[in-house]
Amino acid sequence: MSPVASSSKQRLTTSFRKARVLAPLHTGGPIAISSDARRIVTCVQEEILLTDVQNGTEICRFQSDTVAVTSLCISPSSEYLIVFTSSNSLRIYDIPSAPDPLQSPVPATRHIARAHEAPVHVSTVDPSSSYVASGSADGVVKVWDLRRGYVTHVFKGHGGVVSALAFHHRPARDVGEVAAFTLFTGSVDSRIRVFNLSTPSNAQGSKPKLVLEGHVSVPRGIAVSSDGKWLVSGGRDAVVLIWDLTSRKGKRGSATPVKTIPTLERVEAVGILESDVHTCAKPPSLKFYTGGERGIIKIWDAWDSTVLASMAPQHTHVESDEDTVEDQREILDVIYLPAPGMIVSLHADQNILFYSLVTHALTRQIIGYNDEITDATLLRTSSSKQDSHLALATNSSLIRIYSLKTQDARLLSGHSSIILSLDSGGGGKVLTSGSKDHTARVWARGDQSVCSETERWGCIAVCEGHAESVGATAMARMGGVDDKGGLRFLFTGSQDRTIKMWDLSSVPLVFTPAGEAGALEARRVKSLTTHRAHDKDINSLDVSLNDRLLASGSQDKTAKVFQIQYVVSAGGVRGEIRLLGVCKGHRRGVWNVRFSKTEKLLATGSGDKTIKLWRLEDFTCLKTFEGHTNSVLRVDFINQDRQLLSSASDGLVKLWDVQREECTATMDNHEDKVWALALSTDESTVISAGADSVVTFWQDSTEEIEQENETRRQEVALREQDFANYVSLHDYRNAILLALKMDHPGRLLSLFRSVRSSVTRDDELTGESITGHPAVDQVLKTLPLPSLAKLLTHVRSWNALARTSGIAQTVLHALLKLRPAEDIMAAFNGNSREESGDPPQKKNSTSLRDLIESILPYTERHLMRVEKLVQDSWVVDFVLAEMDGGLFDETDAHPRFVDSMDID
Repeated sequence: MSPVASSSKQRLTTSFRKARVLAPLHTGGPIAISSDARRIVTCVQEEILLTDVQNGTEICRFQSDTVAVTSLCISPSSEYLIVFTSSNSLRIYDIPSAPDPLQSPVPATRHIARAHEAPVHVSTVDPSSSYVASGSADGVVKVWDLRRGYVTHVFKGHGGVVSALAFHHRPARDVGEVAAFTLFTGSVDSRIRVFNLSTPSNAQGSKPKLVLEGHVSVPRGIAVSSDGKWLVSGGRDAVVLIWDLTSRKGKRGSATPVKTIPTLERVEAVGILESDVHTCAKPPSLKFYTGGERGIIKIWDAWDSTVLASMAPQHTHVESDEDTVEDQREILDVIYLPAPGMIVSLHADQNILFYSLVTHALTRQIIGYNDEITDATLLRTSSSKQDSHLALATNSSLIRIYSLKTQDARLLSGHSSIILSLDSGGGGKVLTSGSKDHTARVWARGDQSVCSETERWGCIAVCEGHAESVGATAMARMGGVDDKGGLRFLFTGSQDRTIKMWDLSSVPLVFTPAGEAGALEARRVKSLTTHRAHDKDINSLDVSLNDRLLASGSQDKTAKVFQIQYVVSAGGVRGEIRLLGVCKGHRRGVWNVRFSKTEKLLATGSGDKTIKLWRLEDFTCLKTFEGHTNSVLRVDFINQDRQLLSSASDGLVKLWDVQREECTATMDNHEDKVWALALSTDESTVISAGADSVVTFWQDSTEEIEQENETRRQEVALREQDFANYVSLHDYRNAILLALKMDHPGRLLSLFRSVRSSVTRDDELTGESITGHPAVDQVLKTLPLPSLAKLLTHVRSWNALARTSGIAQTVLHALLKLRPAEDIMAAFNGNSREESGDPPQKKNSTSLRDLIESILPYTERHLMRVEKLVQDSWVVDFVLAEMDGGLFDETDAHPRFVDSMDID
């Protein structure tokens, strides 16, 4: 092994930097997606976010009111974002075209404070990106000129809240034909109205040219075929109606639907898919989609009333009797993107799903809000030794699995209550979960060689037998590693105070979905042994790397270590655990236990805010780490057990040096308890997640920071040498500028002091220089404004001390004599720039008013001190004159006393 590699292994980790964050993306409200499906606009509380769909990077935020967003939409050209808020205001933004994230929020290019008299719940932009229509809760629909910002049409008379809007533009097909520009509206009075936008609002265009009556509940979706002949509408009356717009009854009156299709669910969105639509009586193809309360997007054939395809996430196929789960899966909106051939659905649980219209498969899933994250673990694929996925347990019955590369997510369903714990085994290819439904489940990924288009995960085993919630799980560390051998065993700890050992030897390593060859239901594995381990709830379990020891932590303030006996023979599988010792010393419950990887040590984190390190030979406490201000929830060893990682309820992640028993780094990016802590296989990345729904990726930056420090030391050494060279060559301009750039007021003070000390008596009498050297005067006269502000700040500090006040007064006097007042004012306005090619320096936070107010008191004090010294010198001169004994004549006396004192 090379010395470099050896030294890199011996180097301790000293710092982590925040590499990326998985923060809440959508907490409720409307969403909008660009026509190319590359960008998405979502709402997080009252804030509006623009995010890159491919990598999940936040591009920018938009300035808005501190109130909820009620409706938003993106123009088909992806140039404009239109936002309506609960304060009835309208804001129009220019969407940034650059992919790089912006640091400051994007302001609105147009703001209308009172766009409606009631909140706007629906809005849409016409295909030409020229007009936007908005429908409010008071039944008023307005059409706005998007570029000029004024109202072109106002339509009243709706019988309540406007629930749906749709534009349709049909260009002129003949020379003498007039192009048709129409707006379709739906409201809670169950009617659909058709307005002509080709005529001005104050003319006949203010009244609908057609009223469609057929729904018995609120119409939530309206779509028009490209030729303007067919209209498809769906609503909460669980039917879809197809209208022929070319046949109407009455002079202005109404029309009747030509077909009624029952959907057997409330419909929240309807749209027509692009196809060849002809003007004959029944076109050969008219396909539309619906989305509703069951969370499934269905594609229909309009004339056969049949479902051609259904698109739903994997977890919706699991049957559930809970109404709340169905409500969470309900579709709130569906967005059709014809250019990329995709369809996107927004669900009530803040999840956003992307489907391909070609394969009808789920291609991407964005989880808007994770709620409180209780546990996390990293997973690997069978073909890679690097971590590829992150599994999260949240305040839900669904497991979130994120791809670390694309941040694509999948939801795993199976539990009927909140999941409390996660663990990985089989070399990171298998996932286990414990839940409040008293069960534990084992999950695996589907065979990618069979179906590589989508991520497929599923349950391969179920462990039933506990009487209370399963709060801890731990798998064998040796089984299934490198695809050698199968799984071995699983331990579960419960609130019933028992530990169960489960046999996983017959469980496969790969999940086979239903409908494929070899598909099997999840196995019901048997318990090998049950051991009453603690007097209170069991919070944590951990298995040693050699599968010989099991550790448990409990609310009874103890941690226990057991010996594992697992034997596979021809007669079957036998497993037992035997208590080896008890670790006592914590004053509160033990939240987490973790075996070391190389030494015979056990680390425990407790509610008493401490971490303890135990020797496994005699179960005595070796070290105690104190530093957290609240309960320690997770601990783990890194760097060959020479360091510890911990997370706590104080929202901090800390790095500890085991040998010195001190904290070497603190990572802060959470606002609440950090329940989850995961460590990558190569120990270069730490993942923390907590009750604030934020997942933070911390990257080891020790080597990077050391290189930066070394580079900085070299730059400082070079600058110090340059400064010394400038002083020796009497190049005062470059010396002063370099001292200001390095922010070394001490070197600058020494420079001014040396210049002043070199002044002779003759120089003072001639008065050729203020500072003592003409070159320094010239430097102060031509000093750039930012450097001038920094120099005045240093003068303020020097002026506060009596021993440096002389230099401060000299420099201040020179600046006031040589520079106009406008320069000094401009230096503190923040509008100046460096005249040199150096990068801009940090803006001076001191104002000119503060500077003057801090200089004046000390200057007055120095003046009083000088005046007192002058008076004292008079007394000294007088005493000396009286002590001369008449040796000097009156004419030889000090002229000041001759002129000002009466001497007898």
